[in-house]
Amino acid sequence: MKKRPTIRDVAALAGVSIATVSKYINAAQRFTPAVERKIRAAIDELEYHSNPLARSMITGKTGSVGVVILDIGNPHFTNIVKGANRVALEHGYNLLFVDTEESQAREDELVAALSRRVDGLIVSTRMPDEQLPRVLELGKPVVFSGRPAPKGHPSIGIDAYTAAFMLGELLVKQGHRKFAYIGFAPARPDMERTRGLTDCLKAHKLAFKRHEIRAPVVAEGERVCASVVLRKDRPDAVVCYNDMVAIGFLGACRALGVAVPEDLSVVGIDNIPFGRFINPALTTVDTQSEYLGEEGMRLLFRRIAGDTAAAGHLTVEPRLVVRESTRIRR
Repeated sequence: MKKRPTIRDVAALAGVSIATVSKYINAAQRFTPAVERKIRAAIDELEYHSNPLARSMITGKTGSVGVVILDIGNPHFTNIVKGANRVALEHGYNLLFVDTEESQAREDELVAALSRRVDGLIVSTRMPDEQLPRVLELGKPVVFSGRPAPKGHPSIGIDAYTAAFMLGELLVKQGHRKFAYIGFAPARPDMERTRGLTDCLKAHKLAFKRHEIRAPVVAEGERVCASVVLRKDRPDAVVCYNDMVAIGFLGACRALGVAVPEDLSVVGIDNIPFGRFINPALTTVDTQSEYLGEEGMRLLFRRIAGDTAAAGHLTVEPRLVVRESTRIRR
């Protein structure tokens, strides 16, 4: 029977100390790229696998990190997980995640359960600000995603105000004058998106009519469409809370015989992959979802390593993506 390789064997093959290998495996310290390549090559050649239970008992670390998202069915959040997982793997960590399914009632229970199995958390939540300390009281490093964190803690998010302002500017320059916004009030970004669109249109002496959805999903975009496009004062431009809502709205427009962009222009926010392939392709704002996941996870590993300077809110700038669902009105 082949002898199972040990950490001592890895150290000998790599020409480094056992302590160096241990620190590398447990992500307790970074070394020069040359040293890390030697250790990685030795691990691969020997097919060495550390004992997670033993490692946890020695280091007090689980070797896992967690991500709490609002809806795995939304590609925006799927991409956040993808980006976060990429960085977790670079650090030799496993990634666990939970989906709160847009339910604030489930958040406390799911976050608490996940916190017991991980060394740190990235949390996207609909909790009111006054409830956020409950997450911090779980005793694990936390990075809040999509909202500012309490003072002294790290967070990351897109500039939602600028995202909506950019869309408003595009539509005004294209000659649109009658606007509708399909919003989702329970979501924190909705407030900033509403403010950005309001300020943009106000500067041009314009305004918008708001329509409310019950969830930021495709089905709600379909449901609300008729009440927007079949009215006498139909808008000539519709800004949707996100791409999922916009995709549902576009589908319902086709069913109702309303042509996009000939009869009205439609835009979304997030730049999910599907938006490129629908007909017409969706004009949107890229919220850099994978990058949010990557940078959020890098912030988290800094906190896990004890870097208290990793605090404050990191703002990611949106990027306008113009496609065929908008047109110049003459």
